[in-house]
Amino acid sequence: MRILVVEDYGPLAKSIVQGLREAGYAVDLASDGDEAQAAADSSAYDALVLDLMIPKTDGMTILRRLRTRGSTTAILVVTARDQVPDRIAGLDAGADDYLVKPFALQELLARLRSVIRRKYGGATNLLTVGDLEIDSTARTVRRSGQIISLSAREFALLEYLVRRRGQVVSRAEVWEHVYDFASEPSSNVIDVYVGYLRRKLGDGEAGSPRLIHTHRGLGYSVDAPTAG
Repeated sequence: MRILVVEDYGPLAKSIVQGLREAGYAVDLASDGDEAQAAADSSAYDALVLDLMIPKTDGMTILRRLRTRGSTTAILVVTARDQVPDRIAGLDAGADDYLVKPFALQELLARLRSVIRRKYGGATNLLTVGDLEIDSTARTVRRSGQIISLSAREFALLEYLVRRRGQVVSRAEVWEHVYDFASEPSSNVIDVYVGYLRRKLGDGEAGSPRLIHTHRGLGYSVDAPTAG
């Protein structure tokens, strides 16, 4: 999942970005409202961590603009404004959740999981397709009850495909949601990581049902298992 952090206080921004990356997210950082607006307009984020009191364009304006334009990106507002009218204003403007500073990183992560889960129509942090089970909180993957060890990037790719279950996801969409601006694009990197996933999951091998499907010229999907 790809997150845009909008925070102008350097030490806090660094801490949030580091914590999110360690949790397996692809993360971009904007330190003022103009940077945030440009990033949100040019990339498809799964969630924004949005401070309201930022230089240039303020966070509330960005929030209202995104919702007016029809953006469905999950938005978690983080701010020092702790009065009830401030929280109501943020939620009424379209925020999915509201977190008052100071906060614990673990609470931020829990709230992010919650807003992302709602964005993709999920009710729990446990995702299942056939005999595949993903726990997005513990960041574990099991197939037929057996633990599958994945790298952070492999996990991010699999989680995104499973959250889009039944839909054909293009390589461009995968890149938008799994990689951040710091990543160097490569023409076949998505195909390579799909190959890694298939090998580790034993997908379609030795009679194991196939979960990851290739759609030539279109992309990939995860759907109900098929034999072979």
